[in-house]
Amino acid sequence: MWMLELPPFTLFFIGGLIAAMTRGKLRGAIMVAIPVISAIHLWTVPEGIHLQLAFLDYELVPYRADKLSLMFGYVFHIAAFISIIYSLHVKDTVQQVATMLYAGSALGAVFAGDLLTLFIFWELLAFTSVFLIWARRTTRAYHAGMRYLIIQVLSGVILLVGALFYAAETGSLAFSHIGLEGVAGWLIFIAFGIKCAFPFAHNWLTDAYPEATPTGTVILSAFTTKVAVYALARAYPGTELLIYIGAAMTCFPIFFAVIENDLRRVLAYSLINQVGFMVVGIGIGTALAINGAVAHAFNDVIFKGLLFMSMGAVLHMTGRINGSDLGGLYKTMPKTTILCIIGAASISAFPLFSGFVSKSMVMSAALETGHDWVWLMLLFASAGVFHHAGIKIPYFAFFAHDSGLRASDPPSNMLFAMFIAASLCIAIGIYPAALYSLLPYDTGYNPYDATHVLAQTQLLFFSALAFVWLNLRGMYPPELRSTNLDVDWIYRRAIPTALHKLTAVVWKADGRLRQTIKGKLSQCQSIIANKHKGLGGLLSGSYPSGNMVLWVAVILASYLFIGFLG
Repeated sequence: MWMLELPPFTLFFIGGLIAAMTRGKLRGAIMVAIPVISAIHLWTVPEGIHLQLAFLDYELVPYRADKLSLMFGYVFHIAAFISIIYSLHVKDTVQQVATMLYAGSALGAVFAGDLLTLFIFWELLAFTSVFLIWARRTTRAYHAGMRYLIIQVLSGVILLVGALFYAAETGSLAFSHIGLEGVAGWLIFIAFGIKCAFPFAHNWLTDAYPEATPTGTVILSAFTTKVAVYALARAYPGTELLIYIGAAMTCFPIFFAVIENDLRRVLAYSLINQVGFMVVGIGIGTALAINGAVAHAFNDVIFKGLLFMSMGAVLHMTGRINGSDLGGLYKTMPKTTILCIIGAASISAFPLFSGFVSKSMVMSAALETGHDWVWLMLLFASAGVFHHAGIKIPYFAFFAHDSGLRASDPPSNMLFAMFIAASLCIAIGIYPAALYSLLPYDTGYNPYDATHVLAQTQLLFFSALAFVWLNLRGMYPPELRSTNLDVDWIYRRAIPTALHKLTAVVWKADGRLRQTIKGKLSQCQSIIANKHKGLGGLLSGSYPSGNMVLWVAVILASYLFIGFLG
């Protein structure tokens, strides 16, 4: 029985320690075996199993398994397995140890049954994942990693403060439905929102992910935002504010992704776009909407990982990732091209691919609950994601103009990892019942009815037609070697510049004030010195000692006389 109560993160943490002490093929074999063994163990864990322990006056639940946590646990094991295979050619201890600890931290967070345990793994996610950014060992990666770490730790601090307020308000640290009631609810909501890349708090993702190593970005894309989605689904289902936040998340990244040159940064914006669909589903809060959010999180881990893997393969083989520097690679990287197109079809929600069977659930839930304007925003976002991820990524990387690059397909382990992800994208799209059986609710939803299929097919057809027309007319934004400004410009440039100027003004005013006061004091000193030699002359003048003694004697006598009379 104790084996069933063994938290899944345990094996990954042990694997991380072993990876730090081993080398070569032994390390690779152990790293591949860990997620397989842990997944087999997790598959045997029944719903409802949990661990409890007392801490001060609170009851902590460091491990709790139910349908929601198990669903994320399954996909995190799949993601860890694929990512590890993808990175087997890497001989970097830092990356490989960080990968194991990062995956373990994500598992610890989704199986946490109390806010204190969640906080611990929340911060471990930050401290373990930042090494995947720093492992690239460039100046840009170092600075991006520092900004990433500061924001992630800030999210954890806000979560801790919210947990303390929650404990004071309710007398419990249980991690269940919280809602936007009281200070605690808002603080925890903000902490989750930062990690979920809410608008205006999203730049840590687009800043840091493209600076990570080719393999590190794949791993990063799988865990952090999905842990935040899980946390929102656990604590804030049916919160209407999430509907509008999520709708904004689906739309605004499109405009940045269309003009972005760095193809991994395009995918980072696309990641925010896809998380927006999940947030909308959680905000709607019906059984169908929650199922759609969770199913889309499951699928996004796989198809977004596939796209990041294909771009990582391009970067690994060519050393370039800007769309303006690529093109024509389909001639020498045909396998990578095909696998990338499968990922693009999945994220674009083509029928018979995984994205279609989950995204349509969220959109159907929006219509059923009367959120027509939100549905229109999701429809616009669906067309937009087809443009920037479904077409732009494979087109500018592998087709478009001939860049003259003649790189071959990547190492076999990278191709095999991409093949596994591509196979899952197709399998889930063809047979969604296997995925639906794992979801929290049984809704009997069927994605392949005539309305869904025809509507999505028409949307994709006209989106493709628009891309071709804009491209032929020269109106589609070209791939330029440029830096696009986003909200991070405020804290990376505007605020530091403003503080620098403000500090300069303050110090200048301080200097003038000091000089004015010093001048006034000098004038006062001169005036006093000129009157009877002034106070200085009075105090420093020479007087006979006898006069001084006489005056002291007079004062003492007066004191004694007054005392006698009293």
